[in-house]
Amino acid sequence: MHRSAPNLRSFVDLDGAAILDIENGSIIRLNPTGGFIWQALQRGEEARDIIQRLCAEADVAPEVVSTEVQAFIGDLRRNGLLPC
Repeated sequence: MHRSAPNLRSFVDLDGAAILDIENGSIIRLNPTGGFIWQALQRGEEARDIIQRLCAEADVAPEVVSTEVQAFIGDLRRNGLLPC
């Protein structure tokens, strides 16, 4: 399960997401796909389930989607938005 740190607040809409780190006063913006993944992670969805949903909606090969989703989750971790 990938839940965000308690110091983060986020807003997700059709244009993407904005994540506010209230400790650092920084804002991170995500595109619509990033917002979709972020929101799914906050609901406690596993990466494999997110990958399946994206494959079904975008008609993209699972290998491509898996690589991109895992890289995105890694970026979120490296930036302190998800626990390691």
